[in-house]
Amino acid sequence: MASPTESITALILAGGRARRLGGRDKGLEKLVGKPLVIHVIERLRPQVAHLLISANRNRERYAALGFPVLADQRTDYAGPLAGMASAAGHIPTPRLLSVPCDAPLLHPQLAARLNQALDDSGKPLAVAHDGQRLQPLFMLCEKTLLDDLQTSLAQGHRKVREWVGAHDPIVVDFSDCPQCFLNVNDEKDLQRAEQYVSSPA
Repeated sequence: MASPTESITALILAGGRARRLGGRDKGLEKLVGKPLVIHVIERLRPQVAHLLISANRNRERYAALGFPVLADQRTDYAGPLAGMASAAGHIPTPRLLSVPCDAPLLHPQLAARLNQALDDSGKPLAVAHDGQRLQPLFMLCEKTLLDDLQTSLAQGHRKVREWVGAHDPIVVDFSDCPQCFLNVNDEKDLQRAEQYVSSPA
């Protein structure tokens, strides 16, 4: 059996409009002197074989980080699922892990734990749960599911939870580290994340 690192390509989702941050590009917002996306890369890169970035704005700045940058094939900001669909032809591994660009406290064993859950369950999709709620953007799926994703988008379905729910995912418990799923959506979230990063204990 391939190790998690060998079997997984990760996609950082940075293609949204970030309306709650006044339209600013969330992945490039600074947290303790570094863009949020760099915090994500530093935590994610050791966990996977390949890393891609989904971005529709500031693509040159993202490309300067040294990883392939993919724009949505659609032009209507169809959400995270569109970013995943655009990655379909660029994944050299059997599994795809998605994470948002605004999650700087990413769990160091996210890929391994989701990967083990897929292996144990035999299901095609694993999704993280923080102990209180499902975290559908933190998902690991078999690459073969992306054909269905393309079809769903073509039919007008854009909601991540609905697509995830349609595939009976294995839900993986991360209640030991709920802060790992902190999404930075506004200034208060930035302040909370800074507290964790500055005092990780």
